[in-house]
Amino acid sequence: MITGHLPILLLIMPLLAAPLCVLLHRDILSWFLALLVFLGVFAGAWALLGSVLEIEVWRYTIGAWESPWGIELYVDSLNAFVLVIVASIGAASLLFARQSVASEIAADRTYLFYSALLLNLTGLIGVILTGDAFNLFVFIEISSLSGYALISLGRKRLALYAAYRYLILGTVGATFILIGVGLLYVVTGTLNLQDIGVRIADVSADRTLATAICFLLIGLSMKLALFPLHVWLPAAYSAAPSVVSVFLAGTTTKVFIYVLIRYVFDIFGLDTIRGILPLGDILVLLSMLAILYGSWMAIVRSSIKSILAYSSVAQIGYMVLGIGLFTRTGLTASILHMFNHALIKSALFMAAACLIYRLGTDRLEDLRNSSGCMPWTRAAFVLGGFSLIGVPGTVGFLSKWYLLQATIESGNWPALAVMIIGSLMAVVYFWKIVEAFYFRQPAQDTGEKMTEAPLMMLAPLWLLILANIYFGIDTDLTLDSITLAVSSLAGL
Repeated sequence: MITGHLPILLLIMPLLAAPLCVLLHRDILSWFLALLVFLGVFAGAWALLGSVLEIEVWRYTIGAWESPWGIELYVDSLNAFVLVIVASIGAASLLFARQSVASEIAADRTYLFYSALLLNLTGLIGVILTGDAFNLFVFIEISSLSGYALISLGRKRLALYAAYRYLILGTVGATFILIGVGLLYVVTGTLNLQDIGVRIADVSADRTLATAICFLLIGLSMKLALFPLHVWLPAAYSAAPSVVSVFLAGTTTKVFIYVLIRYVFDIFGLDTIRGILPLGDILVLLSMLAILYGSWMAIVRSSIKSILAYSSVAQIGYMVLGIGLFTRTGLTASILHMFNHALIKSALFMAAACLIYRLGTDRLEDLRNSSGCMPWTRAAFVLGGFSLIGVPGTVGFLSKWYLLQATIESGNWPALAVMIIGSLMAVVYFWKIVEAFYFRQPAQDTGEKMTEAPLMMLAPLWLLILANIYFGIDTDLTLDSITLAVSSLAGL
């Protein structure tokens, strides 16, 4: 009975738990409730993926109205896989959160933090599972508004500025998405995503449809932080509380890349897109610029979180590059990198959080004081960095291998060159951190040995690091799920 209602339960659990955290009004109780919910969503997401891999598509109708008139939750192999990404990173983040949050957020605001985090999870799950274009916008706003609040809780004054800038740009992006949805309704007469996909062939020559597609693509590009619409991301990731950086880096941009894939390949279709604008060429060009710009900015940054934030701009470029190639291999590489980058970047932000917990800073010039100390944290960061660069035996290597294959198959040699240059630039900015860890003398000898971060922080960190290695060797689960998802998309 419960299994049959699993999609709606995954939405309801965090939605109901958010106000309960406010009512509990206690730090430890709010964390424990949020942890139970995140673990429940984690278990439910994996169960849903296993079910979808057997039955291919799961439609859950809300109320007595059947689609396309009623609202439905639509689950296939693609969004079930993305849901697993969000649920897995969310569960790891909550396991990690207790002591990190206590050290960075005032005690009288921590219950509000957990409430906002649950609302953010609700919005992301809704974006992934909804089968309705307007409800997609509603859930985007739920995740965005709670995201602004989470970032503003950072202890630096920059956090308020970062949250405000994210709010302004996020609102512009959401407005573009809403206008696009409204125009889609005008030309198709429906808000059901699958029904839009069916009806769109009859109006493919309509200029209103072309306008709707352009508005949606620009709005989604702002939300997923595609260069040059990325400007909210570096400050947001750098200034947010450490746990927020961990969670957002592993989930938010991945969800909006999923929405881009859903619209381009499943709702609009490549034939319709190609008849309106050269989207593939545009995405490839912007992704190449993102890789070069993000990597260069990471090289010149002087703090770990800022380096990782600009690295995310570059990594988003890799994901979008595979989409822009409009090939099976390219799309497989993009979806695979969504999963892999979530593991990589969340682990690296966790390692940064451990350093901040002990040192109180993540500036490179201050990291020399950790030389010879915190060996487990530093080793985790090095392994995560290897995965980011793409060393064989890690998940990062698989993503880049498939993306290299895709660029070669499509004959896009400039993109191939940019990928190689971007990987070399990643070595440079990663080496800056390794040098600060291992090859600089401490600024002062205090005579005290700096201890590791608490076990409750190290355990989730190493769990993600080991996942980077495990899924870099055993690819059956990820590639089987992704291959099925790509096969189900229109035109591929």
